[in-house]
Amino acid sequence: MSAMTDTDGPIEVVKVLFVLFDQYNTLDVAGPLEVLSRALHNPKDKSSKGFDCQFVGTSAAMKSVQGLTIKADMDYDDAAEEIEDFDVVIVPGGDGVFDILKGDKEPLNFLSKYVELHEKNPAKERTILSIDTATLLLAQQGLLEGLAATTHPDYYTRLEKICQEVATRDGSERTDVMEERYVVNNARFDLGENLDENPYIIKKSRDGSAVEAGTNTANARRKSIARKGSFSVRESRRRESIARRAALPLGGMRVITTGGTTAGLDAALYLVGSLVSHESALEVARAMQYTWVKGITVDAIDV
Repeated sequence: MSAMTDTDGPIEVVKVLFVLFDQYNTLDVAGPLEVLSRALHNPKDKSSKGFDCQFVGTSAAMKSVQGLTIKADMDYDDAAEEIEDFDVVIVPGGDGVFDILKGDKEPLNFLSKYVELHEKNPAKERTILSIDTATLLLAQQGLLEGLAATTHPDYYTRLEKICQEVATRDGSERTDVMEERYVVNNARFDLGENLDENPYIIKKSRDGSAVEAGTNTANARRKSIARKGSFSVRESRRRESIARRAALPLGGMRVITTGGTTAGLDAALYLVGSLVSHESALEVARAMQYTWVKGITVDAIDV
């Protein structure tokens, strides 16, 4: 079952917004864009695309560190008016990140608005994916409080410093900085009747201990005796999941942070796996001749 639907109804295309600025990293955008653009619900039907991607920018056209120019589909004022439409927001890293941190520029305000929207209405599934040094932007806005995160290996120390300063400033929970390929917070997917069926092999508990799928733990899902497909069961699980989401940090919004630039490809494949299907993610990786390196999932809940 796709994470984009709680019933057996039609699956909608996931709307993705890349938030851009001058001096972004080319591959931080091009890599995930390539992955998401290839994702199909039906590999034999090219019209069954899983994602629709758009770009918002600080100007009509933005140039990357490497010299690639991308034209924006909208500015940040327009994006704010349409903010409820976006299921996923992707933030690239790049030299421009440090200019944004110094000048308190977009997309900082937009990211905060997106989280505020979700906290008020956690029923809809939303995701923020920050790639490379973009994690520093989330940290600066206090969007990683009580979560786990990673960033480019050269900036672990800076990320820790920002998170400590923000925790002191806001009197909030600390952020666990991890040295991982990517880190997923508040993940939501059907674990299956057997945890071995879960394709996201490694999870991490809040006490920091690693738990492999298939391990018999106190938090493992109990096998349901309810009839599969029962409308009442689906509805009761939906109400429960929304309540659980609302109790999590950021209203249960899925937050994914990555390490260096190529880790954005791995995290994008995770998005395909969780929002379209695991089979689709494997097919995209095969077609791209790319080896998917999985990261860490923190606080996954079965919905």
